[in-house]
Amino acid sequence: MTASTWKFCPECATPLEPRDTGGRLRVACPKGHFTHWNNPLPVLAALVEVEGRILLARDAAWTNGMFALITGFLEADETPEQGMARELKEETNLDVDRMTLIGVYEFMRKNELIIAYHVEASGTIALNEELAEFRLVAPERLRPWRAGTGYAMADWMRVRGLEVEFIDLPARPVQETSPQS
Repeated sequence: MTASTWKFCPECATPLEPRDTGGRLRVACPKGHFTHWNNPLPVLAALVEVEGRILLARDAAWTNGMFALITGFLEADETPEQGMARELKEETNLDVDRMTLIGVYEFMRKNELIIAYHVEASGTIALNEELAEFRLVAPERLRPWRAGTGYAMADWMRVRGLEVEFIDLPARPVQETSPQS
């Protein structure tokens, strides 16, 4: 939840108020029960390589033609590497053979911190209900986008001496009914 969606203290239901917490404005319970710190959420991302090609997937909720890296949330009591292996297995049925860190990237629009890996994987691809379809793309044909995981893809490509040509994604439509858009 972003700071704007927290309205009441989860302990006593008192309306939250803006409060300066060491130079940062946060919402807090005036009775001292709760402060919403609004820290970034850790998100895991994998540039998945299967037999020399890169797996890109389309989330079931996305527009046709929109493909991206495999991503998921880090859960309690797991390392980022364990979380990435879990997400990969859950979403694609693939197993990690080798995993190396690409880097860590901000994604301020969604208040996320992306931990991106290059994963060499094996197995038979079987998508779960979160993903609608996938593509296997030759590394030299990748076209990163100018945000979060796109920067991870570009960094991975540069290390391999591949030319990076960014694409611009279409502007996001304004959704007045959704507070999280």
